[in-house]
Amino acid sequence: MKRVLVIEDDEVIRSNILDLLEEEGFDGHGAGDGKSGVAAALARRPDVVVCDIMMPVMDGHEVLRTLRDYPETAAVPFIFLTARAQRSDVREGMSLGADDYLTKPFTRHELLDSIRTRLERQDVLTSMLAPSSPAGPVELPGVVVRAPAMEALHAQAMRAAQSNLSVLLLGETGVGKDVLAHTIHKVSPRGSRPYVPLNCAALAESLLESELFGYEKGAFTGASQTREGLFEAAHGGTVFLDEVGELPKATQAKLLRVIEDRRVMRVGGRQLRDVDVRFIAATNRDLEAEASEGHFRQDLFFRIGGVILTIPPLRDRCEEIEPLAMRFVTTACQKLGRSRAPELADETVRALHAYEWPGNVRELRNAMEQIVAMSDETVIRPSHLPPRVLSAESTGAASSEMSRLEAQMRSVERQRIVDALEQCGGNQTKAADILGISRRTLLHRLDEFDLPRPRKK
Repeated sequence: MKRVLVIEDDEVIRSNILDLLEEEGFDGHGAGDGKSGVAAALARRPDVVVCDIMMPVMDGHEVLRTLRDYPETAAVPFIFLTARAQRSDVREGMSLGADDYLTKPFTRHELLDSIRTRLERQDVLTSMLAPSSPAGPVELPGVVVRAPAMEALHAQAMRAAQSNLSVLLLGETGVGKDVLAHTIHKVSPRGSRPYVPLNCAALAESLLESELFGYEKGAFTGASQTREGLFEAAHGGTVFLDEVGELPKATQAKLLRVIEDRRVMRVGGRQLRDVDVRFIAATNRDLEAEASEGHFRQDLFFRIGGVILTIPPLRDRCEEIEPLAMRFVTTACQKLGRSRAPELADETVRALHAYEWPGNVRELRNAMEQIVAMSDETVIRPSHLPPRVLSAESTGAASSEMSRLEAQMRSVERQRIVDALEQCGGNQTKAADILGISRRTLLHRLDEFDLPRPRKK
């Protein structure tokens, strides 16, 4: 039975909601003010919180802000009830992570529909975060997760997805920041709304602002018609700003105002337009260091970094190389209309693991797609791999063989010293003569091989 906490200072409204919840099979509990509501939420761990905004002692925004600070309630769906749906209230609530707003008076259907929608999303999230079976990797939409570090990262990402906080994704080029950003959007309450990505490094500064904010007809040469920007196009959904560290300083200032005010003004326009968007940004730069050094606006860094997630490079999550390679092979075959994907030979898997993958997941995908395009064999062997991958394996194999030979030689030398000392009754000088080395060298070898020095008689 799902638990619903109703925080409402109007006793009649609170009682009516609790009666409705009981009729519909929910486990409902009530609180008459914000302070007791927070205490009840921490004690009962509800599945959904329904909360009024205007209340004595502690208002709804403060209740939400407080609950988001506790790990136990940080991701609990939160539905606001309000008698006045003012834009300022909505903007503040959404920035804190509210999931929905219902304006009084609301119908039974509206309330139940909102609660059930929030619960369905939570069930999807819980099923995706359930422990995986030993037979295969954990798979989220578009993602393979097997390494422990990635399991922890995705647990954090899925929790962050249920809030409305801005998310900043860090990591080397090609680690999959764009894939994780899209995944966060899809499992968030905004998942059915627009997802609008923009590579900030791909546009000239003169075009960047018109893409982000839109423009009015006649705003500049070539502006023959009015066009909405990405923020307006993403209304209700998510904007993904890839390579956000490449934004010019002037554009950074304007982006900061949009994040703070949730309003945009088109280039050449005079009217501010409300936008309801969630921001996800990504960069391969050390943005915190650049902010400290003045190369990136520090206030913007704090705004876009509501939740900061760092994706490890592929070389630090080797457990995912093979399943990722097979996914890319399968996808490439499907695009080419092939009914059966080739398998990876064991020696091919070893070669993939021996390589450092400086281009990370993107480089692995490109390598697998190239192999599929250039070969139609049923097994992918090392000879099909790019030369750079094979050279890494051969270098690693040669190094491994050299280490093995050195270990064998040291073992033989150690045994010869032991035999010589036994033959001479522990006499170091005579043993050194048999071995053809000086007594001082013999003593050095004894220490090197952790052998006890024979006591003098």
